[in-house]
Amino acid sequence: MTDLYRCESPLIDIGVNLTHAAFDNNLVSVLDRAQQANVSKLIITGTDERESVRSLNLCQDVALDYPNMLYTTCGIHPHNAKEFNTETITNLKSLAANKEVVAIGEAGLDFHRNFSPPKDQEKAFEAQLELAVELQLPMFLHERDAHQRQLAILKQYRDHLTSAVIHCFTGDQTSLFNYLDLDLHIGITGWICDERRGQELQRIAKDIPLNRLMLETDAPYLLPRTMNHTTKKKINEPAFLPWVLSAVADQRAETMLEIAEETTLTSTLFFNL
Repeated sequence: MTDLYRCESPLIDIGVNLTHAAFDNNLVSVLDRAQQANVSKLIITGTDERESVRSLNLCQDVALDYPNMLYTTCGIHPHNAKEFNTETITNLKSLAANKEVVAIGEAGLDFHRNFSPPKDQEKAFEAQLELAVELQLPMFLHERDAHQRQLAILKQYRDHLTSAVIHCFTGDQTSLFNYLDLDLHIGITGWICDERRGQELQRIAKDIPLNRLMLETDAPYLLPRTMNHTTKKKINEPAFLPWVLSAVADQRAETMLEIAEETTLTSTLFFNL
């Protein structure tokens, strides 16, 4: 098994894909390892109607054994925007009425692969922004190769949103400052642990105000490359969040403990946990 270590302060993983097939047969052990690493709360990512329902059911199914540990978002990922229809917002609104649902999303724009046409992405994105405004829930945002268009849309809604986080931020300094100018939060994943792709993020991590920073694994994706891998499967999980924390601390003036305490407080307030 890959090395684990326990963080001194409880951590919150704000983005984990627990409904992924990689966790179908080992969910209990994954949650147990998260607790061992002091990752005390997990927020499951809802990516379409079906997965949002599955995420909510998962939160409710384990509530007795893991009280106050699992929460979820509900939303339509830009990849799935072409599935958006007249009933989608009604269904998301119904899901969001449950106490376990703490944000709208994963929503946004992804022009990298355009699995859904850009116009469909924009329609679904704006409808979810309107829902977040109506319900006064935070937004859990996705963006890839669509910064200028996403920024333009966000500017139209920002004054009416409670808050929003750019999940799995991998952009450049200009993108970062543009999002920070909108008073958004920034989610950092194991991308920062990647010596090949993460160099820009490593360089600008110090520019994120500590009270705007949150941590996430995006498990089972983005396994931190700084880990001492002794497993063949290379599957990321919430227990590995301290490795993200360590990589962030390497680029900042604060200690790991200071970052852990502040990001946990920030995430607690942001998602009203």
